[in-house]
Amino acid sequence: MDQAINLNKKLATFEQHWSPRTVTTFNGHDVMVVKVLGEFNWHSHPDTDDFFLVLKGSIDIELRDRTVSLGPGEIYVVPRGVEHRPVAREEAHLLLIEPTGTPNTGDKATAAKRQVI
Repeated sequence: MDQAINLNKKLATFEQHWSPRTVTTFNGHDVMVVKVLGEFNWHSHPDTDDFFLVLKGSIDIELRDRTVSLGPGEIYVVPRGVEHRPVAREEAHLLLIEPTGTPNTGDKATAAKRQVI
C-alpha cells in the first residue's frame, strides 16, 4: 500500500447491502467496509471474534441474551462462537476486520463472495 485509503470513496463505489468489500489486508486479516440495512441472519464464527466499527448511522448487535447498540465511532467485538445478528433500521456503514477467508454468515456455503476494491 503506497497511499492513504479513503473509506468514504470506497463506500461510494457500491450500493449492495451486507456485501463486505476488502480495502486492504494486514497480518492475515481483511479490513473491509460494508453497507448494511435491515436484519442480517443469526450466525456465529467458531474460530474468530467478529469486529464491528460504525462509521455512519447506527446498528444493533442482537445477542441471544441482550442487544448492544452502536453509533458512529463505536466498536463492539462479538466473541468467537457467540451467536449474533446485526440489525440496521436505516442504512449504516461499517468497518470490519477479520481473518482473511472468514465467511460473513459463519458458513462458507451462504457467505457473500469476497470482493476487493
